[in-house]
Amino acid sequence: MGDLDYSACKLTNGPTSKNMEPKVHTTLLPLRVDLCYGDIIMAKKANSNGSTDIKGILKVPSEENTQQTTDKEIQFKDMATKKKKRVTRSRSMSQSSTDSYSSGSYTDSFSDEEDGVSPREKDQKNSRGFSGFCIKNINQAEFGRREIEIAEQEMPGLMALRKRAESEKPLKKAKIVACTHITAQAAVLIETLAALGADVRWCACNIYSTQNEVASALAEAGFSVFAWKGESEEDFWWCIEQCITLDGWEPNMILDDGGDATHLMFKKYPEIFKNIKGIVEESVTGVHRLYQLSKSGKLTVPAMNVNDSVTKTKFDTLYSCRESIIDALKRTTDVMFAGKHVVVCGYGEVGKGCCAALKGLGSIVYVTEIDPICALQACMEGFRAVRLEEVVKFMDIIITCSGNKNVVTRQHLDRVKNGCIVCNMGHSNTEIDVASLRSPELQWERVRSQVDHIIWPDGKRILLLAEGRLVNLSCSTVPSFVVSITSTTQALALIELFNAPPGRYKQDVYLLPKKMDEYVASLHLPAFDAHLTELSDAQAKYLGLNKAGPFKPNYYR
Repeated sequence: MGDLDYSACKLTNGPTSKNMEPKVHTTLLPLRVDLCYGDIIMAKKANSNGSTDIKGILKVPSEENTQQTTDKEIQFKDMATKKKKRVTRSRSMSQSSTDSYSSGSYTDSFSDEEDGVSPREKDQKNSRGFSGFCIKNINQAEFGRREIEIAEQEMPGLMALRKRAESEKPLKKAKIVACTHITAQAAVLIETLAALGADVRWCACNIYSTQNEVASALAEAGFSVFAWKGESEEDFWWCIEQCITLDGWEPNMILDDGGDATHLMFKKYPEIFKNIKGIVEESVTGVHRLYQLSKSGKLTVPAMNVNDSVTKTKFDTLYSCRESIIDALKRTTDVMFAGKHVVVCGYGEVGKGCCAALKGLGSIVYVTEIDPICALQACMEGFRAVRLEEVVKFMDIIITCSGNKNVVTRQHLDRVKNGCIVCNMGHSNTEIDVASLRSPELQWERVRSQVDHIIWPDGKRILLLAEGRLVNLSCSTVPSFVVSITSTTQALALIELFNAPPGRYKQDVYLLPKKMDEYVASLHLPAFDAHLTELSDAQAKYLGLNKAGPFKPNYYR
């Protein structure tokens, strides 16, 4: 067992996009951790003002059980009624309402209330009289708690961090407003942050991804949660505002997934925003927004870019999508993949995961790309790089995952064949031009939860999943283990920003250092009974490395 001494580390990011090339400087997380593989000592590195040592210390090493059946019976009994009373579905276009983690809820398929009453109109209290929340049904708490317990078993790194740091309370006096998906995995993160001393309020970044039973379990445990599956656009923003302002509570940290909480606070509550100590953002869209603010000189607080950390891109983004794309398509369409022609729009980490999964099940996979490097990678994996208009009329399934807008347009959809499945695995709900499908000549027909037939005048119909929103988050589950990797990274970033002395971080966007990425990975290796090989002194000298790492340069992604 040993202590970690971290010194300052300078990192200048490469360009985030073609239009933005902000310089980003990173200092390492001050932690003392107990690792299985001996002491890790960081070499001193210079910051932008010269050689400076920065050190810090953190020790790291219901009773409605039968309601599930009843709910299902009610759903089947009410099917005839639901045909008469059209389900009201949100047309939310918020950018982060399609971001990163979520899971399908097993207790509620539809967004409307059985009694027709919005959660906002209900007087809600948990068993202890606590009322600082707004969810769909507090009576689902017991079921939600069991889902959280299952997730805990598959999130070893985050649970290890909770156990090792709980006594230190590194987030004591932190008031965190969080806008992410409300899932069993997110609940483990919420309860971890609370165990580390934080006061947290949570709302959803996706109108379809909330697991209502999990929100119920969190509310029963005394957390201020404002979220339910199927929020309207107005509900979405109302929930974020409640987290920020209810009862005079003022946050000093933001954990965001898509940038909506940051955006709302920046625009509407600038006085509160000025007192924020740090922002942790994990999505492409949210990071893009932060870089825009930084470039224009409007970012007044330091922010951590978790999205581009190695532990996010090489694990969560790739492996999670590789498994969850199949899960989402199977649950919603019962499709057989063998022999199907599938086009995947975008061959980044998400696209790579999707293509690998589809190829493994016998699909004939095509790829569209703007980047010649990614296109060449696709070709060398055996996929054809094409333009969408060249193949669209032959495709059985179209999957977008580019992060761009209008990737699939009305002109493309007019040409697809009958029965084509169209869905989005990218970050934003702008990839498929869904707005163009809401025209008088096209008929929308709800098939099942998150599945719509769009019917053309000649009788042709396509299957649109989750109204063009992130399909794996809206229609299925994601693997808890990879969520553990990202959640652990988020927790460490929050600890670092909250405990950083004045002046360590400027009003800019920072990447996480490789040392932190490697530490997060080390917390998850025991789950595989993995044993690292250690460098000898001679080997470390030959490679020019510290024996304990980091083993990759900071620009490695």
